[in-house]
Amino acid sequence: MSSNLLVEAYALFDQANAKDPNQHTINGKLVPKELIYGQRMSQTIEKFEPNASEALKLAARSQHICRWEIPRKDYPMDRIGYLKWREDLKKFHAAKASEILEKVGYDSEIIDRVSFLLQKKKLKKDEDTQTLEDVICLVFLNFYYEDFLNKHTPEKVIDILQKTWRKMSEKGHKAALQLSYSEKALDLVKKALA
Repeated sequence: MSSNLLVEAYALFDQANAKDPNQHTINGKLVPKELIYGQRMSQTIEKFEPNASEALKLAARSQHICRWEIPRKDYPMDRIGYLKWREDLKKFHAAKASEILEKVGYDSEIIDRVSFLLQKKKLKKDEDTQTLEDVICLVFLNFYYEDFLNKHTPEKVIDILQKTWRKMSEKGHKAALQLSYSEKALDLVKKALA
């Protein structure tokens, strides 16, 4: 059962993400990109890890909070620029989420934990950080992968799939292999894992 604070935090995260000027078309309707992303993260974590801690659920929902405020184009378009952008985003998401959680009335212990998770600290060592990473990868594979593979070369797609796979746990791998893929998408997954 969710706490009232969790419900309130989700509502405020959604309110913030509803301001995303970037839109996705879902069932013929335009929806803010990060709003639907946050909701997909929550749906996925409920399925993948039904006993997730409250901090983990909060981190999942706020994973991309207000992401559009730090655009990729503001950084050099090379590997170093990309890594710097990703690092800045982690800190930004952690600060944004903390602000909202404070407003809702969470104690510093939960706020610090959510911040820790959003910064992907101790990946592969901290169980919750790993679960969050698995959920991020599953959301990508389930909702964004088909679109991604139509925009990139098979070589790039295979490279991204291999990088994604390396970040995941054994449990994550099992869940990823149970998703339904198009023939083309599945073929590239098989090649990536070969």
